[in-house]
Amino acid sequence: MAQELTPTGKLRVGVAYAPKTTPVFVARNADGSYRGVPLDLGRALAQELGVPMEVFAAATTAELTQACLSGAIDLGFMPADEARRQQLDFSPPYFVIESTFLAAGHTGIASFADVDRAGITVVGIAGSTTIRAAERSLGAATVVAAKSIDEAMTMMKSGQAHAFALTHDALPPLQQELPGSRILDGAFQVTGVAMAVRKHQPEALACITQFIQAAKASGMLRRAFDDAGLGGQKMAP
Repeated sequence: MAQELTPTGKLRVGVAYAPKTTPVFVARNADGSYRGVPLDLGRALAQELGVPMEVFAAATTAELTQACLSGAIDLGFMPADEARRQQLDFSPPYFVIESTFLAAGHTGIASFADVDRAGITVVGIAGSTTIRAAERSLGAATVVAAKSIDEAMTMMKSGQAHAFALTHDALPPLQQELPGSRILDGAFQVTGVAMAVRKHQPEALACITQFIQAAKASGMLRRAFDDAGLGGQKMAP
């Protein structure tokens, strides 16, 4: 089982980074290293398998998808929508994301209906489950892709975009960077976040499935959330 998941003799773990830690994203430390729930889980799995962990950090989960498909990483942490499930296999979810919009204060946007109007530009992260869901749910607004959260926030601050489609858990620290902005109530997408591996690797899939189930049952996952300062976030059942 370990050999299929660690063909190079180490566990190559893919994580996406953001300005602040969330159950999905890690954050960068001053020394250039990373911290967060995905890393804690990856480290625990590597220890269980008796191999060292190598971290692959990307600006988006879309990059992680491609890294997983190419074999550059052994597993990645990402939301598992239908498009990704056609490409990769996933463990049970350890967190459930709800996607919404961060609306710039000057726009007067207060609801999802206000977002979906001609002349409104919505930015999302290229290749993400959230931007795909936004494109499906919006008919009149224009949806544009940014390469990273930083690029999307630059567009929001400059007025190039009126709303930012992202997950609820990732938006509060970004709202602080945009005075007068608001996080809209509700969700236009609900998706589980899980470990992903390449398809046709039954032993690797069984390994990450058993690991996540055990992490929930033992309290390891709850501790990882708490250690990351995410005590208010609920784990997936």
